[in-house]
Amino acid sequence: MKELKDLVRPNVWNLKPYSSARKEYAGNDASIFLDANENPYNAPNNRYPDPLQKDLKKRIATIKSVRPEQIYLGNGSDESIDMLFRVFCRPGVDNVVAIAPTYGMYEVCAEVNDIEYRKVLLDASFQFKASDLLDACDDFTKLIFLCSPNNPTGNDLNAEEIIRLVSQFQGIVVLDEAYIDFSDTPSFIRYLGEFPNLVILQTFSKAWGCAAIRLGMAFASESIVELMNKIKYPYNINLLTQREALDMVGRYYRVQEWVESLLGERKRLMNEFKKLPCCKQVYPSDANFFLVRVGEARKLYAYLVEKGIVVRNRTNIVLCRHCLRITVGTRPENDRLLEVLKEYRE
Repeated sequence: MKELKDLVRPNVWNLKPYSSARKEYAGNDASIFLDANENPYNAPNNRYPDPLQKDLKKRIATIKSVRPEQIYLGNGSDESIDMLFRVFCRPGVDNVVAIAPTYGMYEVCAEVNDIEYRKVLLDASFQFKASDLLDACDDFTKLIFLCSPNNPTGNDLNAEEIIRLVSQFQGIVVLDEAYIDFSDTPSFIRYLGEFPNLVILQTFSKAWGCAAIRLGMAFASESIVELMNKIKYPYNINLLTQREALDMVGRYYRVQEWVESLLGERKRLMNEFKKLPCCKQVYPSDANFFLVRVGEARKLYAYLVEKGIVVRNRTNIVLCRHCLRITVGTRPENDRLLEVLKEYRE
């Protein structure tokens, strides 16, 4: 890895961050707050939230076996993705490399930030070679994006290739693990101490059942987290989100129960799909969804919508011709899906 200073945008490295009222008195006890021009009524929602979410990070750190200083919390994972572009990539100069197909927000953020986005196609098994990604890089490549389990394909990426990539790339490797709770493969968080150029993304939206509160987690070296904190909006995580997340962390056993239930339903649903005449192929999955190839994706998608069932049509995505992405629902929801599909005629 290059020196961090050589990877970061010079203006960001030299930036003096905004100092919020709630940061300036940190470390002291206080009961009267006359510093932030807040309304003294309507507690607790009248006060600005903790800008660094210290209590929540301590609780998450215990579950994830990291230090609180290695955690950045964003308004969904999308904020963390955008932050990484803004920290490392100079508009109109630098580029990033990513696998394809994968999560679409990497490319959207690249376009918003005026960064060249280079795609490297996965193979027929939806796997990649580190050498192919490295061949797509040049001296201006700052970030490489991987998603494992990958979206929309659903499969884990080869762990040995990921390690090979992180070991050899001179920039930052961003590994999106939004669906890791549904996989048998351990999180790459365990490698943070070994690879200072590794950033792991996780989220409260999937296994945690908290998509509505918009809370994403980024795990990285303390130096990278400091840079992300340096440029983020002062109070990016609101009080209501922090409180709900703290409550969910205290009920982590429920998350584990939900995951176990969804994995059982995933197995059953995938087996039943293989019996359907409209289904041509069911791809392996390590997520809470799976990809299926059907005869006519647009026709089947429209049929399901007509029946009040919404899945994701991925036929326009590279390597996913005539594919639908099916999220695993509750048992009654899955039963209804199967019932409707058994009545479908191409």
